[in-house]
Amino acid sequence: MNLGRVVGTVVATKKNEKLVGSKLLIVKSMDLEGNVVDPFVVAVDTVGAGVGEVVLVVTGSSARATVDTQGKSVDAVVMAIVDYIEVDRSLFEKVKEGKVKAV
Repeated sequence: MNLGRVVGTVVATKKNEKLVGSKLLIVKSMDLEGNVVDPFVVAVDTVGAGVGEVVLVVTGSSARATVDTQGKSVDAVVMAIVDYIEVDRSLFEKVKEGKVKAV
């Protein structure tokens, strides 16, 4: 799993029939200080995440292991919205704007 921040959405009116109804999000990787860094992925949202939120993304064959993505051509899935992160005894919590700040 990788930490990332949702930075946008993808709208595709014509797509594989198995993806109809799936919300597609653009997620940029995030370092442990909360900075977004390259690269980015387009991921199927399975948890109702939105732009600005910090999320956990799983890629590869594990992305097809959720109830929502089994049997679909999916390589990346948002599977959690992050509430807080603790690194080296420093606690980072999500603020309303989706930014991460030290507490």
